[in-house]
Amino acid sequence: QENARPELASTLDNPGDYGVVFIGYPIWNADLPMPLYTFLETYDFSGATIVPFTVHGGSGLAGTPEIIQELQPGADVVTGAFSISRSNVSSAPEEVSAWLGELGL
Repeated sequence: QENARPELASTLDNPGDYGVVFIGYPIWNADLPMPLYTFLETYDFSGATIVPFTVHGGSGLAGTPEIIQELQPGADVVTGAFSISRSNVSSAPEEVSAWLGELGL
């Protein structure tokens, strides 16, 4: 509610060197976690492909790939993001393998 941007514990060297960036996060209150806002506002991944994936408690992706695209307008954010309910994590290995195969990266 306070739109906080917590400080990150470490830094990323040479973010421009990455061609594909997988970003995994839990859905917090139908939104990105605030540290992820800090991360995406700190680094520029223009020209890279960003691949989001989430675990949630019932809200699915909650529009977060679109938020990531807004924060990283120069990147190509994959629209077929992976999302799994915390109740289905035990089946995740098979689902993740299938999703990765579909990405074709």
